[in-house]
Amino acid sequence: MRRKARLRKARLLKARSRSTARRQATGRFDGPLRFGRGLFAATPSGRAARRGRGVPRKEPLRTCIVTREVRPAHELIRFAVSPEGEVVPDLRGTLPGRGAWVAARRDAVEIAVRKRAFARAFKAPVKTPDGLADAIDAAMLVDLRQALAMANKAGAVVTGFHKVEGAAQGETIAALVHAAEAAPDGRRKIGQALRRRHGEADESIPVIDFLSGDDLDLALGRSHVIHAALVAGAGSRGFLERWRRLCVFRGSIAMNDAPHEEERDDDENEPAGL
Repeated sequence: MRRKARLRKARLLKARSRSTARRQATGRFDGPLRFGRGLFAATPSGRAARRGRGVPRKEPLRTCIVTREVRPAHELIRFAVSPEGEVVPDLRGTLPGRGAWVAARRDAVEIAVRKRAFARAFKAPVKTPDGLADAIDAAMLVDLRQALAMANKAGAVVTGFHKVEGAAQGETIAALVHAAEAAPDGRRKIGQALRRRHGEADESIPVIDFLSGDDLDLALGRSHVIHAALVAGAGSRGFLERWRRLCVFRGSIAMNDAPHEEERDDDENEPAGL
C-alpha cells in the first residue's frame, strides 16, 4: 500500500511539472499550482487575481441623499419603494428595485422626510409614512435582540449577577448588559470587579443599559435577567455591530457625518415632506 501511494504521488508530481512547463511555454502561466479541488487548483494569482477570484471584495460606497457625502454602505440606511408606492427602510439591503441611501442617523432621516428628499431620489411621487424614524429605531431594536439571542446560542453570553461578576474578574469581557431597571448597587459592584481585572482599560468596554428586563428575557429565553456579559469572541461581534449601529442612529455615539440642515441650504424653502 505504501509503495502504491508513493507511485501515485510521483505520477501526480510529474504531471504537475509537465503542466507547469507547458503553461509557461504557451504564456498561460498564472502562478504555481497546488493540489486542491479536482486534480490541480491554481492559487488566486495572475489572471485569476486580476479577475477578482479569491480576492476579498471592497465594500461599496453610496451617496447620502441628505448630506451628499459618499460613505461605505454600512454607515447608511437603504430605502426602497413598496408596490403601494410607500417608502420602506431596507436595513438588510435585500429589497428589490431602486434604492435611496441616507446616513444612519435619526436626524438625517427626519431631514429627508421633511425636505422630500425621497421623492427626488426616486424621481417619482412616493408616500412617506408617519413616524419613519421611530419605525427604524424599533426595527433596529428588534435586530439587536435577535443578535443577542444568536450570541447566547453561540455560548458568548453569561447571565446572573454572581456569574457576571466572576466572568468580569476572570474572562475577557466584550460588553456588559444591564437591564434598564437594574439597581445601581449591582451595576457598581460589577463595574468594580471589571476594574480589578482590566484596570483603566475597562473604560473601553461598552455598558449597554437601555434594554428592559423583558427584552433580555425574550432574547435569552429565560426569566428575570438583570445582568449579563458578552465574552469576547466571534459570537459577540454581531451583537456589538448592531449595538453601535443603533447608538449611532440615536445620536449617542458621535459620527463625523452627522447631518445638519445648513448643509443643504438650497432646499431651505422647499415644502414639508409627505
